[in-house]
Amino acid sequence: MRNFVKFVNPIDRFLGLFSHDIGIDLGTANTLVYVRGKGIVIREPSAVARHKKTKEILAIGTSAKKMYGRAPATIETIRPLRDGVIADFDATAAMLKHYIQKVHESGTIMPKIPRPRVIIGIPSGVTDVERRAVADAALDAGAREAHLIEEPLAAAIGAKLPIEGPEGNFIVDIGGGTSEIAVISLGGIVIGRSVRVAGDEMDEAIINYVRLKYSLLLGQPTAEAVKIGIGSVIPAKDKFTVVRGRDLETGLPKSVKLTSSEIQEALSTIIQEIVANIVDTLEETPPELTSDIMEKGITLAGGGSLIGGIDKVISEATKMPVWVAEDPLTCVVRGCGVCLEDNGLLKKIRITKGL
Repeated sequence: MRNFVKFVNPIDRFLGLFSHDIGIDLGTANTLVYVRGKGIVIREPSAVARHKKTKEILAIGTSAKKMYGRAPATIETIRPLRDGVIADFDATAAMLKHYIQKVHESGTIMPKIPRPRVIIGIPSGVTDVERRAVADAALDAGAREAHLIEEPLAAAIGAKLPIEGPEGNFIVDIGGGTSEIAVISLGGIVIGRSVRVAGDEMDEAIINYVRLKYSLLLGQPTAEAVKIGIGSVIPAKDKFTVVRGRDLETGLPKSVKLTSSEIQEALSTIIQEIVANIVDTLEETPPELTSDIMEKGITLAGGGSLIGGIDKVISEATKMPVWVAEDPLTCVVRGCGVCLEDNGLLKKIRITKGL
């Protein structure tokens, strides 16, 4: 048994005195960076633009995301992570290196040296090879140490749940690539599921719905904007938005008005699958922990928890109280930040099995 911590010599430890320790929520859709003593300093899309032939990195983050569907044939815009795991190692390492260097930019006479200790949240269902890929990407990006913790634990810590006690805590983190569902007690995951049905699948469901109903082809960024703007999973007063795309029959540009009830219909299958996994997890939970959860309720985190009415749908299906964490988008990275400050907690929950 060994952990994902690179051996550090005295020189590396000395360099660590001049660098910032950071926590990273390396998400499929967005990357957030927490700096010890400063808080969250970076919130950027997980996107990279590079030259197809030379592989030169041209843009990272927001500027790269703006190139989706707009770049010439010589430039590829990619999302380095898919379903919560690394799909393109080089692009992920470049993205991490960019953010680490950005954190260490200093206007003072004494420059900061980018050799940080890094804590990264990863999905609970990843393989040992995928874990090693994340750790290696961080080390290649300049980290002197790379610690990995499971996202449900990080989200629960960020949501201020008492995970170290014997009481049961139920957390659902609906991200971009995965939905993390876990029952946590005594600092560990008792029952957990990592379901690769989340925000990306919601975007795809909206694209498919509009294509079938209106013969209109939308891009992924447009579908994501619709989901954020008028996304809902319960009947409500209709909101609407106008989207523009390509008419599949004529090939010409076309505009269509979409309502929140239509988005509810588009997302229904995805939401039902997430809810079914939550119910299945509850059915497998030990009775003593179930009684704790019935009293305390289910906590929602991640961007998916912001979709209108999702807490009510889950509450109706489970017959339990459901509440959305404060600032759910940042729960994982805030949990990583707490671990930066508390080495004892980090030692308890970091991943040490596998390689």
